[in-house]
Amino acid sequence: MKHILLLLPLVLSAAVPQQLRFAINGDPKMFDVLMVAESNSETIRYLTAGVLLRVNRTTDVPQPELAESFQVKEGGRAITFKLRPNLQFSDGTPLTAADVERTLRRALDPKSGSPTGDTLRAGDTAPEILVANPREITLRYKAPKPGIDRLFDSVGIAPPVQTKLPPSSGAFFVAEYQPGTFVLLRRNSHYFKRDAKGVQLPYLDSIRLDIQANADIALTRYQRGEFHLINKLDADSFDRLQKTQNNSVRSLGPSLDPEFIWFNQAPAKTLPEWKRAWFTSAAFRHAVSSAIRREDMARIVFKGHAHPAVGPISTANRFWVNAALKPPVLDTKGGLAQLAKEGFTLRGNVLRDKGNHAVEFSLITQAGKRPRERMASLVADDLKALGIKVNVVTLDFGSLLDRISKSLDYEAALLGFENVDADPSEEMNVWLSSGAQHAWWPAQKTPATAWEARIDKLELAQAAEGVRANRKNLVDEFQKIVREEEPIIYLLNPDYLVAVSPSLKGVQPVVVPPQILWNAEWLRFE
Repeated sequence: MKHILLLLPLVLSAAVPQQLRFAINGDPKMFDVLMVAESNSETIRYLTAGVLLRVNRTTDVPQPELAESFQVKEGGRAITFKLRPNLQFSDGTPLTAADVERTLRRALDPKSGSPTGDTLRAGDTAPEILVANPREITLRYKAPKPGIDRLFDSVGIAPPVQTKLPPSSGAFFVAEYQPGTFVLLRRNSHYFKRDAKGVQLPYLDSIRLDIQANADIALTRYQRGEFHLINKLDADSFDRLQKTQNNSVRSLGPSLDPEFIWFNQAPAKTLPEWKRAWFTSAAFRHAVSSAIRREDMARIVFKGHAHPAVGPISTANRFWVNAALKPPVLDTKGGLAQLAKEGFTLRGNVLRDKGNHAVEFSLITQAGKRPRERMASLVADDLKALGIKVNVVTLDFGSLLDRISKSLDYEAALLGFENVDADPSEEMNVWLSSGAQHAWWPAQKTPATAWEARIDKLELAQAAEGVRANRKNLVDEFQKIVREEEPIIYLLNPDYLVAVSPSLKGVQPVVVPPQILWNAEWLRFE
């Protein structure tokens, strides 16, 4: 009997490569998760450092990570974590409550200089740390700690020994680093997380972060398919990609980041009292705000990829924004009427105060930051309608910071914030009158006005309030006062613009950092 061998075509299904590639704009300064102080290191920290809990970027709710569960106790004075069983670092060594304790004590040691420690301390006081067993640890403060359950989103659990390329407690670990060229992250095979089918995460085998300072080159490489995402696009780059790769660009709408101007209200030798009187007048600030054409600014500077701001909290921050607030409307006539009540008169094309001083001031902003330079020029043009002359002055960033925070040698400034958290407690150092970043008058010994005193009380109360709905009421009142007084004149919230390869699945981009990468363990290629 003869056997006939049938040679059937064998169809091989090649596995889809699971390496994510994108660019960072410079070398990371370090891989020590407790010492991160700049954005490139922060990106790597987020991808490699395991944390006790993670604030879900879509719901803004803290969720257990290395901790199996957590409980806020004693009215916000304490928090207890129960760790998951059998946790390991990426090199296979066990991860227990002793590692968490060691990490926290190192971060809190003033000699370490850890930015993480600054987050965890209450003023100059460190919390008490209590380890009940290898899976349970408690932190206890003397007084309620603002947002105690959110602090640990950025507290990476460090390995016992810091090496050049340390093992990690997160989804990936640093496998290779070529300075000036790339950082390579590999999948942590000891990571605890699994999907609904029991498949261990992360799905990706590796992430390659190429070091590329030139944004135009990074854009070209994305267009060629060498990169899979761009975490933040400017308006020009977004429009270029939209013409050729429309299916890969996404506008997430208004960002959390505001652009704004403010006047120097602090007593300063370089600021005449008659001019300071303008800046401390809410009517003067309102008049300036009412003359600014925000819609035109969004169209001209950001190609339409920006929205007029309603106040200190962006409309993108849906829970915390005061929904009753609307963007200021253009009302030059109303502005002139307010100024007239304050004793200002418009003579020809020149506005004069009651002391007959022509109203003129300098507006400083960041040199080389093209959108801000253009916004400042537009503000100067708009205020001509009030008879106000504005002299735009651009300064390097270091000089700018010195003027607004140390010498106070300036009259008005145009800048912006990059918010890293949706929670309003993140900006307490801006709004407390004693805060070093209290823009219009830093580090006041006592509040200069009744409304600033009220803001102080609201900020401290919301930070200590444990019930979210009650916090919301306090934060709403704070926003209302800021709008009524306008110590900071909010201009725009630029849209958050990203590019993502259609082949990358599982992406849920949000406006809270790290916008595309926040759920990196779930990303995959198909």
